[in-house]
Amino acid sequence: MTEAATIIAEIRHLLEQKANGQYGLTLINQQQHALQAATLAERQGHADALVAAALLHDIGHMVHDLGENPADAGIDDRHEELGHAWLVNYFGPDVTEPVRLHVAAKRYLCAVEPDYFAKLSPDSVKSLALQGGPMSAEEVKAFEALPHSAEAVQLRRYDEQAKVKGLETPAVAHFMPAVARSLKS
Repeated sequence: MTEAATIIAEIRHLLEQKANGQYGLTLINQQQHALQAATLAERQGHADALVAAALLHDIGHMVHDLGENPADAGIDDRHEELGHAWLVNYFGPDVTEPVRLHVAAKRYLCAVEPDYFAKLSPDSVKSLALQGGPMSAEEVKAFEALPHSAEAVQLRRYDEQAKVKGLETPAVAHFMPAVARSLKS
């Protein structure tokens, strides 16, 4: 098996076998959340990298051993950093940076859009407090200057929308070609 085939098989395994736990306090599981986010990115016509980032943005939850809902126990699992550290071995910054920045993008949106906080799900409100709350004006400027911050904001919007019980999506296998095309050469 080639290295690319091996990582694709590992990603499929994580999404099909380890992503069945509840997603925070919502009524869907990690797999459904990932598939919904990727479906939203694909339907909006985004490039493979953002579709892959949407599918894999919470992979950090699947590669730690803190249980299904560490935020409920008052723990910030820093899943964006864990996911980034895992993904950077296989993908370039077009995939890894939106993943790394999607929590910062939530903090950013809460700071710059007065109504964004009201759109957060209960689990996102709980984790926001653990993640530092809305950004300060200085943090906003620094975030806006980062490469891939716009993609992270778009991913964050998909993240918040991807929590719909019973929403039909394609299967994990449907997204594997986009993931494969996004791998480092």
